[in-house]
Amino acid sequence: MMVVVRLVLVVVALAASTLPVRAEDRSVLLNCKAMVARAAKDANTASEADLTRCRQVIREWALRDARTTVDEEGKPLR
Repeated sequence: MMVVVRLVLVVVALAASTLPVRAEDRSVLLNCKAMVARAAKDANTASEADLTRCRQVIREWALRDARTTVDEEGKPLR
């Protein structure tokens, strides 16, 4: 019985590790840009942890957009 449980746990762990990582929704990017803009005007609007996370989201989207040759609907950008 214990061997079966252990085998199931290993299979579940492997399956979970191979699932594709979902990119953040573009609405998260827009919200983060707005938060960073508000923080630039008023220092007490957001926590430093939230701002750090948002700056990372913005960086990741910039890198992603730089590598992308089509928009979200599949139309060429250039």
